[in-house]
Amino acid sequence: MKKFLAQVTGAFAATQFAVGKAFAALPDPGTIQGLQEGTTVDDIMSIIIEVVGVVLNFILLIAVIFVIVAGIRLIISGGDEAQKDKAKQTIIYVVIGIIVILFARVIVSLVNNLFGA
Repeated sequence: MKKFLAQVTGAFAATQFAVGKAFAALPDPGTIQGLQEGTTVDDIMSIIIEVVGVVLNFILLIAVIFVIVAGIRLIISGGDEAQKDKAKQTIIYVVIGIIVILFARVIVSLVNNLFGA
């Protein structure tokens, strides 16, 4: 588990090095070539933030459905320890996933507030 967390943390940290270059490559609030006249960086950032919000809402809905399904599996396991353990593990993993989704929403809103899209 420690190795997995180290790899995930390392991958996340590696992506942060490219963020500055990506934003530096964007023109400052002017228009971007190839888009309709009047489309600004702020328009594009607001669209991206909306899309990410919709995707996170959809994933959160799927996670809640998985919790319900795992709860039903837990109830109908009929005393079978293997099935109960599998359902409990599913619930634990889904709760961890929901926490990650909520942190992602916080990060998206923080970026939205910092860059003022």
